[in-house]
Amino acid sequence: MVVEAVPTRVLGTTFHMDRRYRIIDPVGSGAYGVVVSAEDTVTGRQVAIKKIEKGLDHPTLAKRTLRELKILRLIQHDNIIPIITIQLPRSREDFDGIYVVSELMESDLTSIIKSKQALGDEHCQFFVYQILRGLKFLHGSGVLHRDLKPRNLLVNSNCDLKICDFGLARVDLPGTKVKAALMTDYVATRWYRPPEALLLYKKYTKAMDIWSVGCILGELLLRKPILPGKDTENQLELIFNLLGTPEDEDVAAIPNTRSRRLVERLPRKAPKDFRVIFKGANPQGLDLLKKLLQFNPAKRLSVEEALSHPYLSRYHFEADEHAGKPLSAFDFLFENEILSVAATKNLIFEEILLYHFPAKLTEYETSKNAFDTRPPPVVARQESDSEGDEELG
Repeated sequence: MVVEAVPTRVLGTTFHMDRRYRIIDPVGSGAYGVVVSAEDTVTGRQVAIKKIEKGLDHPTLAKRTLRELKILRLIQHDNIIPIITIQLPRSREDFDGIYVVSELMESDLTSIIKSKQALGDEHCQFFVYQILRGLKFLHGSGVLHRDLKPRNLLVNSNCDLKICDFGLARVDLPGTKVKAALMTDYVATRWYRPPEALLLYKKYTKAMDIWSVGCILGELLLRKPILPGKDTENQLELIFNLLGTPEDEDVAAIPNTRSRRLVERLPRKAPKDFRVIFKGANPQGLDLLKKLLQFNPAKRLSVEEALSHPYLSRYHFEADEHAGKPLSAFDFLFENEILSVAATKNLIFEEILLYHFPAKLTEYETSKNAFDTRPPPVVARQESDSEGDEELG
């Protein structure tokens, strides 16, 4: 079991950590938890520890937490943040939060963009290349991240980049479609959302992440967000101001009638000259930017095409850009069930236990209340992805 040190209060949150970890500094906080840097006194390695607590008090948030933990365990790639371990709770029923131990990265892309540090074209190329390299593995595995933004891209002093925060990710399993749920400001950053997320498309595709990469590339070149919309309508206006009014065939492809009519009513705009907006930028970088920021998701580059673009030729090496293998539907059976918080926490506990197998498994199996007190699973079929992303908006 966990041998706790003295509880430590960080950014309004109490950390009950195993004594092997010595908390050093707060790193940051988000909607679902607080992150600290710490020393692993056994290995001497510095790590990041994220305490997730708000993701346990609502059925949708608990399910989202379970999904994120499963994805990060099953996806192993140089450009995706790895989970080292998850602290074992006191018991199946008694845990105040989830303590995820991962690799410590010095910064994130937002901090770098906002800093006074010089960013050359090679930096932009290297960062975008790594994002796409990680994204190729994700998409090959059937994972859509759905919330790529500079804050979710961690960077170390060597400019190595790792994608993090899979709280909004979805797994596109064979024979299924990732249905589009409304993505409100509470759970998704509007500035990096593609038009299809703003115009209520019926399903999302891998092209959603490609649009976000385009927004990130533009931000690297400009050193500030390129589409900082104030609300959904303003976000669309900014997109049209930059790219121009979509072509008739692209408007006709919008599946939602109301959204299609909204676009048709808007004043027609001519596209801006990227050479003026991104003054002095590499023309090849601007060409890639245009091909990533296509209004029609069907016209955007695939991740493989983006990696092969001349702008990234300095780093592109196809043999080292692996596509992940599709994840097993077996690991995501819970997606088809409507689960209570208690039932989902039980599944989260079993997910955590995998990091301590087999040493602790026997202990929990033989414990009188280990497997006997878990709530019975709820197996009602879920007809649609009604949980969505709007429930807390």
